[in-house]
Amino acid sequence: MKQKRVLMKGNEAIAEAAIRAGCGAYFGYPITPQNELIAWMACHMPEHNRIFIQAESELAAINMVYGAACTGMRAMTSSSSPGISLKQEGISYAAGADLPLVFVNMVRGGPGLGSIAPAQSDYFQSTRGGGHGDYHVIVLAPKSVQEAADLTCLAFDLADKWRMPAMILGDGLIGQMMEGVVLPEYRDLSALPDKSEWTVGGMKNSGRKPHRISSINLNPEELEQQIRARFERYSRIEQEEVCFEEKNCDNADIILVAYGSCARVCQGAVQLAAEAGIHAGLFRPVTLWPFPYKELERLAASGRPVLVTEMSMGQMIQDVRLGVHDRVPVHLLSHAGGVIPTEEEVFDRIRQIVSEVKK
Repeated sequence: MKQKRVLMKGNEAIAEAAIRAGCGAYFGYPITPQNELIAWMACHMPEHNRIFIQAESELAAINMVYGAACTGMRAMTSSSSPGISLKQEGISYAAGADLPLVFVNMVRGGPGLGSIAPAQSDYFQSTRGGGHGDYHVIVLAPKSVQEAADLTCLAFDLADKWRMPAMILGDGLIGQMMEGVVLPEYRDLSALPDKSEWTVGGMKNSGRKPHRISSINLNPEELEQQIRARFERYSRIEQEEVCFEEKNCDNADIILVAYGSCARVCQGAVQLAAEAGIHAGLFRPVTLWPFPYKELERLAASGRPVLVTEMSMGQMIQDVRLGVHDRVPVHLLSHAGGVIPTEEEVFDRIRQIVSEVKK
């Protein structure tokens, strides 16, 4: 039987998908433009006998998530740019303690309080860990409400699989837009991964010794060994979990690279280019970490120019340049502060770059 599509905002779809994925505890603090997410959790987590707490601050929220994750519960928080900055110390602690948790950032214009309009200027913060120390978090970037729901389920699964934080990185537009979505099925809670070999609690009548979870190790040599072991795990993730979308890149005159809302804008620009007789391809990273470097390197072998479109002053473009190894020209179309590029604007840059190549 065909599943019914429902009309939801991106924030709402993420929240409902998290519930269906088995999220047992949500801790958050309101901030625009992700407030629909926390509001949905406030209404519906209690209906499923799950834990919902509006914390007194972002710092309190992330530390509550840390505590819940220590018990093996699927735990989650969400915020927008300034709030995520406040959570970074706790996220670093979770990474250092090898704790699986999920957090959502609906990015708004910055720096500082900035604006409440959509942006992608938290890319560096997201893909380079964000807090202190050597670590990564898995970063998933949806381009639609449907993907926002699907990637939320994936984020919980990947966090558990690799015992590390996983992040949904959207922008205000993804969180606020309304689209039809087929929601995931409810997970069988009894079939979720068994974490008893490392979690705290659950010792009554088990006969096992207490487990201790901490990110501190005052022996430098031992701490280095722990970090190196963690980076060996990261290397496996880079081999196994890269996800991307590639459209019409074979024999393209130019390749566009974008993620999230900008990828949707670029889809329209590709259509405008086709009507003008220009063959434009679109490459969209879905995992921003691990980033699809090898796939971009393969595309660069064609020698075609690349146009990166971002709602930032140019952050992902650095990863694109690392991927293509300076084999092809890499151009940037950027906006900042919450300004969204238009299809026509991207098409104009496509036409300009292609005409220069043909000269």
